[in-house]
Amino acid sequence: MIETIYELYKKAYTITTDSRNISKDCIFVALKGEHFDGNDFALKVAEEGIAAGVIADRKDLPKHERLFVVEDSLKCLQELAKYHREQLGLPIIGITGTNGKTTTKELVSAVLCKKYNIIFTQGNFNNQLGVPLTLLRIKPGTELAVVEMGASHPGDINELTGIGEPNYGIITNIGRAHLRDFGGYEGVIKTKNEMYQYIEAHNGLLFVNKDNDLLMDLAHNINKVTYGTTTEADVKGKMHSANPYLSVEWNGHIIDTQLVGDYNFENVMAAICIGTYFKVAENDIIDALSSYCPTNNRSQVIETGKNRVVMDAYNANPTSMSHAISNFRNICCDKNVLILGDMLELGEESEKEHKAIIDLLKELNFQLVFLVGPEFAKVATNSTYFRVNDVDNLIRYITLNPIKGYDILVKGSNGIHLNKIIDSL
Repeated sequence: MIETIYELYKKAYTITTDSRNISKDCIFVALKGEHFDGNDFALKVAEEGIAAGVIADRKDLPKHERLFVVEDSLKCLQELAKYHREQLGLPIIGITGTNGKTTTKELVSAVLCKKYNIIFTQGNFNNQLGVPLTLLRIKPGTELAVVEMGASHPGDINELTGIGEPNYGIITNIGRAHLRDFGGYEGVIKTKNEMYQYIEAHNGLLFVNKDNDLLMDLAHNINKVTYGTTTEADVKGKMHSANPYLSVEWNGHIIDTQLVGDYNFENVMAAICIGTYFKVAENDIIDALSSYCPTNNRSQVIETGKNRVVMDAYNANPTSMSHAISNFRNICCDKNVLILGDMLELGEESEKEHKAIIDLLKELNFQLVFLVGPEFAKVATNSTYFRVNDVDNLIRYITLNPIKGYDILVKGSNGIHLNKIIDSL
């Protein structure tokens, strides 16, 4: 059946999971989501004769020549993507990591676009649905693909590399995130390392941060190209400045980026390393990195007219939170505010990790701090920091007590919705 569906897919090389977004000769995959069941629209799409094929997993649907009823439509989509990947001769770069994988993917893609016709993951669409949809966006003429692979549970990277079959792999770093679902930090390490294990088993090539001892240890005896600040790295660079924007010195050039935070240095170096390996011209690498502008609440500097806001509220874990706070101390003015939201999915480690952030705030002598969420509230009872249960309460407070003339860091897990506060700042 996969081969039959694939022949239909090749009519337009287009897949959709949204029945409202049907185009001529596309394949519609009916998935059951939190709010809608795509199977409810499968027969209608098939009867309209617009899609080349409809994949559904509900046995009560009547027969139709364009309707393929399978046991699991998501699994069928993954198998279709894997089959498509196996027909391709192009290189695929798999990117994973606790922090920085989306930014690194964007930077790598910006660099490679200078020389190649590439496909890369949109946003952070990096899970069991996003990876196959990314692969199925690859069309004839594509020369390279950059595929981000995320993990929320043990075995996720093993599953995604099995679908995407990358020739090249990179782990940006391994930090303390999703501890509840991984059973602790060792579980995180084991799952991320599945990228290295796949590349080793298939005689691929790794790009590894030479400055990261853990990654170097995991990559021992695997074919690799290294980057970092040490003289032993294959691609060497150093941080020129980061106040507030990061500048990187490489090969006698100063690359002025639009990224905030010294923690983005390793992401920039990864992009330089990969661009160099794929023979992108130096000037094109520099232009791509200096032109890239972060979006989606990832290390953005926003001048609101009242304040300068470092908006980094897409996600948060103990590693990224501590890095963001320490970096903010180095770049902020005397008038500064921290707005921090809970770090989610830490399980039994949550109280300890939130307490460590409170200790860091005291160590760095931050005075005006707003903490949003019940996890921070539990451990900040003896502090003078302002505590609220949710962002809506904070918005109401700031509306009545405006903040003006400050440097402000906004950092928290996406589920806390701190992005809603920007209009109040």
